[in-house]
Amino acid sequence: MRKNKCKKAYITTPIYYVNDIPHIGHAYTTMICDTLARYSRLIGLETFFLTGTDEHGQKIEEAAKKRGKSSKQYADEISNYFKNLWDEFDISYDKFIRTTDEYHQKGVQKAFEIMFKKGDIYKDMYEGHYCISCESFFTQNQLIDNEYCPDCGKPTSIVKEESYFFKLSKYEDRLLKWYKEKENCVLPKGKKNEVISFVKQGLKDLSVTRTSFSWGIKLPKSIDDPTHVMYVWLDALLNYITALGYGADEKLMKFWPANVHVVGKDILRFHAIYWPAFLMSLDLPLPKHIAAHGWWTRNSEKMSKSKGNVVNPKEVANAYGVENFRYFMLREVPFGQDGDFSQKALIDRINSDLSNDLGNLVNRVLGMSGKYFDFEIDSKNVQKYYQKELDDCQKILDSLQQYIFDMQLNKYLEGLWKVLTIANQSISTYEPWVKMKEGKNDEAMALVSLISNILAKVSIFLHPVMPKTTDKISSVFNFTIDNNSYKKYIENQELLEKMKLNKIDPLFPKIEKMLIKSPEPEVKKEDKKEQSNDGIITIDQFFQTKLKVGTILEAVNIKGSDKLIKLQVDLGEDKPRQIVAGIKEFYNPQDLINTQICVVANLKPAKIFGNKSEGMLLAAKDKKSLMLIRPEKFIKSGSSIG
Repeated sequence: MRKNKCKKAYITTPIYYVNDIPHIGHAYTTMICDTLARYSRLIGLETFFLTGTDEHGQKIEEAAKKRGKSSKQYADEISNYFKNLWDEFDISYDKFIRTTDEYHQKGVQKAFEIMFKKGDIYKDMYEGHYCISCESFFTQNQLIDNEYCPDCGKPTSIVKEESYFFKLSKYEDRLLKWYKEKENCVLPKGKKNEVISFVKQGLKDLSVTRTSFSWGIKLPKSIDDPTHVMYVWLDALLNYITALGYGADEKLMKFWPANVHVVGKDILRFHAIYWPAFLMSLDLPLPKHIAAHGWWTRNSEKMSKSKGNVVNPKEVANAYGVENFRYFMLREVPFGQDGDFSQKALIDRINSDLSNDLGNLVNRVLGMSGKYFDFEIDSKNVQKYYQKELDDCQKILDSLQQYIFDMQLNKYLEGLWKVLTIANQSISTYEPWVKMKEGKNDEAMALVSLISNILAKVSIFLHPVMPKTTDKISSVFNFTIDNNSYKKYIENQELLEKMKLNKIDPLFPKIEKMLIKSPEPEVKKEDKKEQSNDGIITIDQFFQTKLKVGTILEAVNIKGSDKLIKLQVDLGEDKPRQIVAGIKEFYNPQDLINTQICVVANLKPAKIFGNKSEGMLLAAKDKKSLMLIRPEKFIKSGSSIG
């Protein structure tokens, strides 16, 4: 999506098929759309965000029969599961559509009638290979081994029945022209090329009704053919306009055309070929963007019920928090590429990005402002002392909107974290505790206020991804995140007024172990005994140790000891830690200052030679020498290892 020049935004998920409960792919699509909708509202666009469920078709009819329920009862049950989950996830949809809603059915019947009268729908006999699971017909050439569905791999059956057809072939040239003229009509561009290649092979007319089952929308009364029900894709795709009142009260049609339809890559063909052709037939504008994301695996394996490794989004959110889950999903993988879910990767994101980089920065601001200024900040001297840092941050913030509208949410978040890096590095570089000792109170106040302003601006940009978390951050600085604060602090680049900060609880407690039982087979008891004898530990045991990168600020020999050096180490916290290390035989204290080391950061504090020690350095040692373990390149203080 390019920068939005209009004042309205219409954003849609696909409507989810009610053959099973929501999985991680459904959650991913919905989180993306919710982020786009929240961002659109934040910058002042009148926004309409649609999601819902697709409830007709042979697959639903058969699933309901197996469970001894009517098709409507079964659809109600699964549709409610989706709606309840999105409500639990605080998804900010404006409408939840169901294809069993009466207004939708009337709108679909009107569209069918218009297409029929125009000559774009006609009746004929259909014979072809049909996949019930995918609700799709395939030619003999498309099948795998002349029998199996090319999409899901399940057996197809030959169907021969009377059907109404949509003249898809009529719109082949117009579709190719649209792809050529509208550079970003399909995103990413690699997927657009796949669509173009498919259309250039030649389009066949599309069967849009069935007679072999009854669970669907009947044809308009004007056509008087009660044996037919509309085939799932004509029914389902029209939801994007029936939700706006097409065929009834059309006041919400002001939002059409859609800014973006976000879909999984498995249904891109239907959205990028069938849907625009239907709209051309109805003489309606085409959507601005159709964006297809990739699939998710688990621990690099395809998910399947038989393997027991399907990720339940509700379970993940309950264990790790909805907003942590949202951040991981949007940051972890570039849009359009396949992603891999693992608890280790999720925990790493929470502990490193959220806890270390963001949560700890909030703690440090509160700690420094409380210790030095009774929780007060004043931005009056920020530009005087730290204009470069302000300019560097602003340059990054100015670039972020393009990533949102180009569906590059991972780059959007990467940009925000670059701003947080500037804030964290400013503390390490300018050392407010030193400035206070030197009597440079104005500079220290300006530094604390600089970090406060950076956090305030980051919270506004992060709000579409983590709304509840950022509401807590903005409460520290006494403002509400909305379009007014966006205009004030982002568009007008104003700084925070003089104020007292409000304390909040730590935002992201560190996660020490996996919180969901792993789907992998458990180690047998005899194997555990054998591993124990070999000194092998589990991943959970490894996660109990917190390893961090620290920067040595001060180093002095401890009088009376031949081995000990006392260090002041910056671990990205509100004050340096004191660590006593037995390295005097191998290192000169002055040579250690401003170098980096690796620290075991969660050891219980101990007294060594009468001095408190709050950690342990990592080192390699043989009979003759000792060498500290260090990062290959300089990295931010407090960065996690592992």
